[in-house]
Amino acid sequence: MNKRFFGVLIFAFVVATFGGLITYRSLLNRAPQEPKAATPTVKVVVAAHDLPMGTVLKEDDVTLSDWSGAIPAGASSDINAVLKRGVLTTIYAKEPLLESRLAPLGAGGGLAAMIPPGMRAVAVPVNEVVGVAGFVVAGTRVDVLISGNSPGGNSSLGTMTKTLLQNIEVLSAGQDFKKDAEGKPITVQVVNMLVTPAQAEQLSLARSQTTIQLVLRNPLDLQETKTPGTAVAYLFNGGKPQIPGVRGGGDIPEPAARRAPKAPRPPAAAPPKKDPPFVMEIFAGSKRSETKFEANGENK
Repeated sequence: MNKRFFGVLIFAFVVATFGGLITYRSLLNRAPQEPKAATPTVKVVVAAHDLPMGTVLKEDDVTLSDWSGAIPAGASSDINAVLKRGVLTTIYAKEPLLESRLAPLGAGGGLAAMIPPGMRAVAVPVNEVVGVAGFVVAGTRVDVLISGNSPGGNSSLGTMTKTLLQNIEVLSAGQDFKKDAEGKPITVQVVNMLVTPAQAEQLSLARSQTTIQLVLRNPLDLQETKTPGTAVAYLFNGGKPQIPGVRGGGDIPEPAARRAPKAPRPPAAAPPKKDPPFVMEIFAGSKRSETKFEANGENK
């Protein structure tokens, strides 16, 4: 076959293929396309900017935004329904304002709006040690330990430490400004904890009569542990109290109320009774004499 003819044939095939491809694409673009269905949207109230906890909502804090898909539970489409309500947790920009994250109307903002019915908020001043080096923040859970001398207790035990409250929620942690003895302002770390009224009474008394220590715990650990408490005397005797003045230590006797009652002693046996002696009277004329004979045969 002529090489020239073969080359012309290949060139014609390439041109025909390229031309067919262009024609196909041109016809494809001219074909009518079905319009895409528009995704339905609704108006939802969202945050216009970041809203920190305790903010009382105003008109410039919220806005209406298009929301596609399922509406979040508790979301609102009425701006007036969320105005003048306090924010319970931080809400970020463009985030829907849910009913569960807003305080009831009239409850205001700040810490008071975060307190559930029947509960109380108690402020406890702490330092870096008591506040677990700043790790006690809002939302964490702590145990409250108290250290002091028990009234009417055994003074030989020394200072005692006992877990007073467990699994207490921290509402907020901030700074309070007070004055020292010279009138100079000082910064004091304050932790607000959510407690029951009975626990509030215990904390108020513990603050004035003992030393408080907060212990950070895992928020998922909800189990309460019963502890007997400890004392200074227990620290130097392998977990047991130490008797003062006894070399090498020893166990301190338990209080009388805790001792097991002792079994009563049996009554002492009565001494055996002796038989009365045998008396013999002897008369010699006008004289009279007696001779006693014991039961064992001896005479007196």
